[in-house]
Amino acid sequence: MSELAPGVHVLGGKKGGRVRSFLLETNGELTLVDTLFEDDGAAVLAAIRAIGRSPSDLKRIVLTHAHRSHLGGLAALKRATGATVLAHEWEADIVSGDRPAQSVGLKPTAPLRTYPFQVGIFLNRPRHRPCPIDESVEDGAPVGPLRVLHVPGHSPGHLAFHWEERRLLLSGDAIATWPRFEAGWPAFTLNPDQHAESIRRLAELDAAIVGVGHGDPITDGAADRVRSLTS
Repeated sequence: MSELAPGVHVLGGKKGGRVRSFLLETNGELTLVDTLFEDDGAAVLAAIRAIGRSPSDLKRIVLTHAHRSHLGGLAALKRATGATVLAHEWEADIVSGDRPAQSVGLKPTAPLRTYPFQVGIFLNRPRHRPCPIDESVEDGAPVGPLRVLHVPGHSPGHLAFHWEERRLLLSGDAIATWPRFEAGWPAFTLNPDQHAESIRRLAELDAAIVGVGHGDPITDGAADRVRSLTS
């Protein structure tokens, strides 16, 4: 865990394709964006304790989308914290285990280091532990200190989050920095036209810090780097 900005902690290691989640502190409460690949929630709970807080301080868990890498720890964290679980309504029945995530096919697509995850979605393996969402959220809704951005393309219900005061953008899988910097993993972009429009919208935010779904955050020249993805 490291502090990306005041009250913004980034979590995650090598698992799940260098998947990342974000723990936010505001007004005595904690908000978590995504829950990492591991299904026990242990890394998130350890991070909460490391900043001197207790599991009950986690008031809300919001999901960028319903791919296994991002919701592995959800069920365990819901049990441990009682936090409210939020996602876009299109992703809800995937999160609850009633529908598999939409397949991305088996054709190998660069970067090839992402291919195992492509096969995993095709086979619906490994499965996450189902957990119903408590509330659906739409574009523009407030979630803790964040504003919800509906940015479809990677998936129909994909969300990003903007913390204007911190000039922080949490892009989910709309942007990746592992294994290379790009507008998400190409094989996983279900609707390229929607995705391109979503990237243009994210570029307009002029964020100084961008936390991505896979890989290290962008802290140097972030706004220009996001704009470069629109050309």
